[in-house]
This record gives sequence, C-alpha cells and structure tokens, in this order.
Amino acid sequence: MKSGGSSSSQISALVVDDDFVIRQIHSAMLKSFGVDVQLAVNGKEAVDLFRSGTNVHIVFMDMDMPVMNGIMATRELRAMGVNTMIVGVSSRYLDEDRERFMSAGLNRFYEKPLTMTDIRSLLDEMQG
Repeated sequence: MKSGGSSSSQISALVVDDDFVIRQIHSAMLKSFGVDVQLAVNGKEAVDLFRSGTNVHIVFMDMDMPVMNGIMATRELRAMGVNTMIVGVSSRYLDEDRERFMSAGLNRFYEKPLTMTDIRSLLDEMQG
C-alpha cells in the first residue's frame, strides 16, 4: 500500500435528503469515517450536480422529496450512465415501496436514519 496522499483514496459521498436534520446526521456520521460529503436537498439538485461534472463514490438518496423524488432521480442518474453506488434511504418500510425504489437502479436500500454499522458496512464493501 502506498503511503502519503490519503486524499487520493478518500471516499466521497452525496447525501440527498429534504430533511435538514437527516442531512446533518448522515453527514456527521460519514465525516466521522473520513468521508468527504456534499449535500443536496432534492433529486433534481443531485441530478444537476452530476450533470455539472460532480462525481462521488456513493450517493445516499432519500425516497420521498419535493421537486424530484429519489426514484425519479435514481432513474435519471442511471439513464445518464452514472455507475456510482446509490443507496436508497427511506422511513417507509412497505415492500412495494422498497421494490419500486430498488428497480429504479439502487445498489442497496436502508431504513432511515442510517446507523454507524450501516455506513461502516457500505464503506468496507467499497474498499473491499
């Protein structure tokens, strides 16, 4: 393993959620693992960030948001050819909601709020 320059191997994440508190909680947890975090308040902002050249390693996408929800945003990102890991998060637990979100192109789905264990597992998987 190469030494120095840890910034080149730093994982970056985009937290997309219309709930200010959830954005802050998820951002703080990710930062505690050394993840570089960007924030968006709805799916349209997330899509616009990718259109403008932003690239991150992982996206945490809320399902229910105004302007553009997580399902629409995930479909749009996949249609644009974005291969980034997209993790859906929602406080809705119905199987049909989860299946609709997964079928939009998610890699994973977690219930809100994320836990430190959830995040560690995802980061370990990415670095594995």
